Amino acid sequence: MKRFLILGLLVFGFALAAQAATPDGKHKLVFIAGKPSHPPGMHEFRAGTMLLEKCLKSVPDLVVDRHEMGWVKDEATFADADAVVIYADGGAKHPAVMDGHLETLRKVIARGVGFGCMHYGVEVVPSDAGKEFQEWLGGHYENAFSCNPIWEASYTKLPGHPVTRGVKPFMTKDEWYFNMRFRPAFGDGTAAAKDGAAAFAPILSATPTGATRDGPYVYPKGPYPHIQAAKGRAETMMWTVERADGGRGFGFTGGHFHDNWGNDEVRKVVLNALLWVSKVEVPAGGVESHVTADDLKENLDPKPQSKK
Repeated sequence: MKRFLILGLLVFGFALAAQAATPDGKHKLVFIAGKPSHPPGMHEFRAGTMLLEKCLKSVPDLVVDRHEMGWVKDEATFADADAVVIYADGGAKHPAVMDGHLETLRKVIARGVGFGCMHYGVEVVPSDAGKEFQEWLGGHYENAFSCNPIWEASYTKLPGHPVTRGVKPFMTKDEWYFNMRFRPAFGDGTAAAKDGAAAFAPILSATPTGATRDGPYVYPKGPYPHIQAAKGRAETMMWTVERADGGRGFGFTGGHFHDNWGNDEVRKVVLNALLWVSKVEVPAGGVESHVTADDLKENLDPKPQSKK
């Protein structure tokens, strides 16, 4: 009898770990801001995460544990996390692959913990973590395969999904990356798809103009023939995935310009995603928030002004 009791307690303990919750029963989002980079008003990871955290204060079932400079202060915070979201520079110096962090994340995400990346954070070197990002996020930016022009994307049709609740069609200029390296089963990422038990959903899709495809891109300048050859095709700039292990993931390629957090629709779709990836029920009208011009000026990194 004692052996069965111990076994039962162990099973119960594992179940609780899989449904990580804070002591007061709330869901927990570990939100990581990257190190300062780029000129003022761009890649303001610290200010951006602080602003979004402030907008989530009214959500009763969520705790946001926000960190700066690319990683958490103490990895013990992952023990009761429901999701980890990184808004930072990526590529070879992506916080997820530096200093053994990938192995840490592998163990955390194996518990069914959600994972999200924003803007440059969706880019990794394929040999570093391409397989992992395809598994955890559904896809990633790949240098010279994907591209990063600054252009005005018009999101005229939004799919029925918790992340789009309350979001109205909108248009905004940003460094919207496209042509992600999605899992093969997800095709070009423009339609809902399944890969075994994993479900993929495009959230923000728009059609770049021919001039946008012709470049220049931010870096390298391009144009890339394979990007030009797809003129007229819609592209997905934000997506979600429901993984076979029960965890959730999302990628958001916008977020280059800090002022875009002042756009109610941009802010709402990302706030909704932060709830969804943490397995918090998204309100019927989405997350309500209000941001002023003064709010957007707060907590900006001290950066030298660009020389003209």
